[in-house]
Amino acid sequence: MKTALRWIGRIGGGLLALVVFALAAVYGVSEYRMRKTYDVRPAPLSFRETPDAIARGRHIAVTRGCTDCHGDNLAGNKVIDEPVMARLSGVNLTRGRGGIGGQRTDEDWVRAIRHGVAPDGRALLFMPSHEFNPLGDEDLGALIAYIKSVSPVDSEIPENRVGPVGRALFLAGQLHLVPAELIDHDAPRNAPPAPGPTKEYGAYLATGCTGCHGAGFSGGKIPGGPPDWPAAANLTPDAETGLGKWTEQDFFRAMRQGKRPDGREIRAPMPWKAMAQMTDDELRAIWLHLRSIPAKPLGSR
Repeated sequence: MKTALRWIGRIGGGLLALVVFALAAVYGVSEYRMRKTYDVRPAPLSFRETPDAIARGRHIAVTRGCTDCHGDNLAGNKVIDEPVMARLSGVNLTRGRGGIGGQRTDEDWVRAIRHGVAPDGRALLFMPSHEFNPLGDEDLGALIAYIKSVSPVDSEIPENRVGPVGRALFLAGQLHLVPAELIDHDAPRNAPPAPGPTKEYGAYLATGCTGCHGAGFSGGKIPGGPPDWPAAANLTPDAETGLGKWTEQDFFRAMRQGKRPDGREIRAPMPWKAMAQMTDDELRAIWLHLRSIPAKPLGSR
């Protein structure tokens, strides 16, 4: 009996050592990647802080999801609060106490929004700059003008922390904790398509949907999302699991009223109330883009 107990103890100790080693490796490698610095020197961006530009910037901030993470007043907002996964919040962007607005130059805003990099070169955690990188100069300038115009709000946001599960998903490529890794920071900039109800402009607008629905728009489990989040919908023209049987009217109803064709409500985190503020031309452009992409089964990302 004693011999058996010794062997059980040795096996248990060996397994524990493996677990500790694995956790140490996960933390070590993930921490190295999260602390990596980038030498990003964005080209100067010329823009005017006019009422029209600020109004345009607010529209972009709402419809592109800035307010989802940073709050309606841009003073910060909790996004994920699952200790084993992560505790992530959007920072206070205003000039109030606890905010960074008064500390950032125009170049800093471009570096953060378009490249996901802080002024000191460190990568910004969970800042989806790979979705904002394609923004044209006019739209980016308007967005910065709006951020600079918001009223100061005093709000101290807790420091972001990533738990063991979040780090493991990050290393497995299932969670984009450091979007700066996904961006070619030296790539030449292409002019965005002209605004209008075209599939090309729809593709430009729909980059903000890829974080939840995947690069192929087929949806499925949202990487890193809390357990109670529903799977992202399949937005491809797949007839069985996607929008293949939807009409344009169905799509507009979903975006404006949060209702599927069968009457079911669209649940959070789908920000349909933000999407509802898009113009008819913007929604129609996204619809045309989604109709033009290849049909895929649900969850093939």
